[in-house]
Amino acid sequence: MGIFVSVPKTIECIALAVVLAVMLSLAAYKPLGVLQSSGYSGKKFFKWVKKKGNLAFERLALLTLCCVLCCAVASLCFSFTGEWAAVIGMAPVVVLMTVYCVADNKIALRSSVTHTPRLNRLYVILFVVLVLVSYIVVTLLNFADEVWGNNIFSYLRYCPVGLLPLLLFPLMAFANLIAKIYEVPHNGRFIKSAKAKLKNSDIKIIGITGSYGKTSTKFILNALLSEKYRVLCTPRSHNTPVGIALAVNNSKLEDYDIFIAEMGARHVGDIAELCEICPPDVSLITGICGQHLETFKTFSNVVKAKGEILDATKGRAIIAEDCYDLFAEHTVNKSRCSCVTDIECTAEGTAFTLTLGGESRRVKCKLLGAHSARNIALAAEAAHAVGMTVEEIAAAVEKIGFIEHRLQLIKSGGVNILDDGYNSNVKGAAAAIEVLKLFGGRKIAVTPGLVELGVMEEEENFNLGKKLVGLDFVILVGDTLVTAVRRGYLQGGGAEDKLIVKPTLAAAQEALKEYLHDGDTVLFLNDLPDVV
Repeated sequence: MGIFVSVPKTIECIALAVVLAVMLSLAAYKPLGVLQSSGYSGKKFFKWVKKKGNLAFERLALLTLCCVLCCAVASLCFSFTGEWAAVIGMAPVVVLMTVYCVADNKIALRSSVTHTPRLNRLYVILFVVLVLVSYIVVTLLNFADEVWGNNIFSYLRYCPVGLLPLLLFPLMAFANLIAKIYEVPHNGRFIKSAKAKLKNSDIKIIGITGSYGKTSTKFILNALLSEKYRVLCTPRSHNTPVGIALAVNNSKLEDYDIFIAEMGARHVGDIAELCEICPPDVSLITGICGQHLETFKTFSNVVKAKGEILDATKGRAIIAEDCYDLFAEHTVNKSRCSCVTDIECTAEGTAFTLTLGGESRRVKCKLLGAHSARNIALAAEAAHAVGMTVEEIAAAVEKIGFIEHRLQLIKSGGVNILDDGYNSNVKGAAAAIEVLKLFGGRKIAVTPGLVELGVMEEEENFNLGKKLVGLDFVILVGDTLVTAVRRGYLQGGGAEDKLIVKPTLAAAQEALKEYLHDGDTVLFLNDLPDVV
């Protein structure tokens, strides 16, 4: 059993293990972005892995098959080199893994990697795990060769190493579990620090929640308040305890007057947890629908969860007009948002009358759709509540630009593109389709359907299909939700020759290239993230 004391053999095992770990780490890079966007949830990550049409595991299986076969062929071809044949057989494995990494890098994922300290720590842990697993596998294969002493096995002993890509996703999940031993208590301390920092600060806190419109209203409110105050705002769609803590801990609160915190929830109690960190002086509820029923289970749970912000509000709560009555039992100082009237929507923007404190102003902005005016109304009432005048608010509204991926109008080569990629709720989808109909020329919609609607998912996607009737061209993307959308479209009277189904967004974009011409308008509705 000299294998375990042979210095050359040990060096060989270590070298192969490191090379394999490097290649597997590169192959894991993009999937790590998916794991990150899953909130480091192994359950959600494997849901992505198993998602029909994803082909993530199938690509690794194909890589595995090619590695095993090419390793065997190369090892046998170089059998005249004796024991070195097995090592030479690893060359095509490295080449194939390199080709796989290059090809995989060209596959567009919405869940791109963001290099946070947590992600970097996980990557290091994953690399160590891959080195150890690779070393154990290579060592055991050499041990088996030492025991059996068969020439053919000696030549082919490293072929099973080609199976390692099949273990990549489980090993990523395992590394994630190891990382959580540190990350969970670390995040707890991080959140506790943010809570203490806010408690000891004079900064005014505005909390925003709702089933839809949270992020858009947050960006609008930030734009309004920034005309007069120093505003700290949670970035992008960060609406979790860690996301809020990041905004707080990475800033000097004394440099700001107001902190706007977006608050998301998938379970009853989530909003209450966020309000423990930053109890709002002013709170907004943007709207309620059956979004996230997959985790909430019932609509009443959605209402209960969103209402938690009212119980924590220290000052005034502003609630969207169409859901105000859902929160009648809450005794907080609350008001129904109704400051916007006489809404006029065109393809050039939206105009409305803004009334606050008995004063009215006619206002125009470039944001599209009546729902944008209602989001502005919520933001305007909040801005008025913290000290801005009607004149200041009206002037600020007219400066508001498009919000990225939220009915963002992009003009490209004579074609209007409505990027509503981050919209995945029922009411937002209906509003986006109405905006599309405001444009002249041919109207095209590209959508994979709506997600996270639980038991309502099929019904609501059927209804979405009916809303698409009358458009000049409809492209459905994917193969999971689109069946219900297609059925609703056809049963609603849609023309079959105006509808096609494509497996991926890239394929849909290729189809568009052959169809589009100047003056057309394309709505990209819910360009799904990888994790749904």
